[in-house]
Amino acid sequence: MKNLFLLLGMLGISSPLAADEVRVAVATNFIEVMEQLGKNFAEQSGHQVRLSSGATGKLYAQIKNGAPFDVFLAADDERPTLLEEEGVAVTGSRFTYALGMLVLWSPDVGLIDDDLQVLKRQHFRFLSIANPRTAPYGRAAQQVLETLGHWAAVQPRLVRGENIGQAYQYVYSQNAQLGFVAKSQVFKDGVFADGSYWPVPEDVHDPIVQQAVLLKEGTAARDLLEYIRSPEAARVIESYGYGVVVR
Repeated sequence: MKNLFLLLGMLGISSPLAADEVRVAVATNFIEVMEQLGKNFAEQSGHQVRLSSGATGKLYAQIKNGAPFDVFLAADDERPTLLEEEGVAVTGSRFTYALGMLVLWSPDVGLIDDDLQVLKRQHFRFLSIANPRTAPYGRAAQQVLETLGHWAAVQPRLVRGENIGQAYQYVYSQNAQLGFVAKSQVFKDGVFADGSYWPVPEDVHDPIVQQAVLLKEGTAARDLLEYIRSPEAARVIESYGYGVVVR
């Protein structure tokens, strides 16, 4: 048996007895991507990945209150930085894993045009955004509307999702006619979902820098973070409509 484990190690294959579970708190916008990355990582390492998703602000509060996570993938860089400064996260483990992109999207093919007449003339009943107080994508959406000069005018028509996932659901279910959503929610393998859309220029809001941080030391958790930084993972992340940092 000892020789078997030695052989597995030489081949770079984890033995079942060495397998562990990594508990990951992940921002709602990244859950689908992380499901794919977690599956790939599990197949290659033998470790299992358990995901819990939610708004970045709420996940941060849970972690501060002792929630048993090993890794945090936030939708911003603010909360991972705070956790590191507060001594909750492992110092020096923080890095940028994705750059978020915002899209104004509607299932209605003819609703959104390049001139954004839909916003200027308010040809809609409700506009969905994530809550700017707790969700980085919501904060970016507010900045876009302020930059375009529409923030005050759309207030009576705004619906705010708890997170970017709920903001997307409001539009997808047509409870809102359009909304600012994550590009990753309406884009995959180079193709946008049906409907009409306006890719938001990156210079009209602060960058959506999404960072990861290690919360508890562990070989499996560190291995997962290393995998997320790999070229293979970067290709998966880009295929879902995110930018990545070239290393």
